[in-house]
Amino acid sequence: MTFDARRASAVLHRDLRHTPPVAVAGEGNWIIDAEGRRYLDASGGAAVSCLGHNHPRIVAAVREQLGRLEYIHTSFFTNEPSEALAQALVDRAPAGFGQGRVAFLGSGSEAIEAALKLARQYFVERGEPQRGRFISRRGSYHGNTLGALAVGGHAGRRKLYAPILIETSQIAPCYAYRGQREDETLEQYGLRVADELDAEIRRLGPETVAAFLVEPIGGATLGSVVPVPGYLARIREICDRHGVLLIADEVMCGMGRCGEWFVSGQEGIAPDMITVAKGLGAGFQPIAAMMASERVVRAIEQGSGLLAHGHTYMSHAVACAASLEVIRIIEDESLLEAVRDRGALLSRRLHEAFGQHSHVGEIRGRGLLQSLELVADRESKRPFDARLRLAARIKATAQESGLICYPSSGTADGTNGDHVLLAPPFTVTEAEVEAIVAMLGRAMERSLRAAMQG
Repeated sequence: MTFDARRASAVLHRDLRHTPPVAVAGEGNWIIDAEGRRYLDASGGAAVSCLGHNHPRIVAAVREQLGRLEYIHTSFFTNEPSEALAQALVDRAPAGFGQGRVAFLGSGSEAIEAALKLARQYFVERGEPQRGRFISRRGSYHGNTLGALAVGGHAGRRKLYAPILIETSQIAPCYAYRGQREDETLEQYGLRVADELDAEIRRLGPETVAAFLVEPIGGATLGSVVPVPGYLARIREICDRHGVLLIADEVMCGMGRCGEWFVSGQEGIAPDMITVAKGLGAGFQPIAAMMASERVVRAIEQGSGLLAHGHTYMSHAVACAASLEVIRIIEDESLLEAVRDRGALLSRRLHEAFGQHSHVGEIRGRGLLQSLELVADRESKRPFDARLRLAARIKATAQESGLICYPSSGTADGTNGDHVLLAPPFTVTEAEVEAIVAMLGRAMERSLRAAMQG
């Protein structure tokens, strides 16, 4: 059976009226479609392809593991790649995480689901079954399964499914561009919005709250919003004060994307659970991880001793083998340092090219996770009307010209507002950084003209 491009697609694509180009090959940081067109992958898909495409060492690791063992069910066996990968992640976890344990799943959404369930089990095992409430932040995104959507704070993504989502609470994000008052410093602003967590826990009743979820650096829905100094430390302090678990969603920002293995470690905090995905497998296999700290694991060990959760494809041997090789390559080739260097270059070039642009409100990010927030008016920070579909226009225009970037909408309030997120591979060259900035500039100008002309 082969694919016949002349027939209508049988795939349930994201847009049922449009079939995207057929990608047939990848070469380094470029994607090639069936017509021979080449695309510079400036977002790694969705911050996934951190080592580019068709990396020979990872291809070899996958082939080797396939030749030995492709799959076992975790109720019968463990496997060597998953054991080695779990220890590798624990060894690189933030200080204070302890000798935790790791569950391997198929996506970031699944990892969040596993974290929610483990948080609930943790308190039941500790004799606090009344703790079942979850708090997150407005504008956050934690995944697309029902549980993950329920703790997400992006109004647009939640709207269709609202009647079937569990009840959760959302507080303000740490989003200084739109939230900081003129009479406060960054530090004062951070403490103020962090203290909303304390107020919400008290409103709900501390004895009812299980966990607070936070993206240490905002991902797809806000566009690489970096926490202000002291914010995450205060969040950790508040969670400890009320006995609430802290879950760090590092699905997009973790695994080296921002210059260290974990942003939590950069910020000097140790979460109770960490979720990672995307760069964990670099796109060579579907994989995610939910990392549980020593504190959480000990409560289960001293209780039932059983994890009340599971999936058919947990700890998939081939996926874990691919991820192990990803970690080895990043360390062998000093790519965390490269992320910091290339990230600084990308940020500098973005500021030089767009820092005074009349429709760029803020340029922000860390490492190779950088975003431009677009506004109709810089002075008032007024966003573009959602009906202009500016983010979608930029995405399509950029792709037509050979650039893959990750624009998203709803940045300002869940409905209005647009940003462009860039997350190129850790192997991006200086020349490719220059090409990204130039190609993005042309795509933005064309899209802005088209949007404002109606």
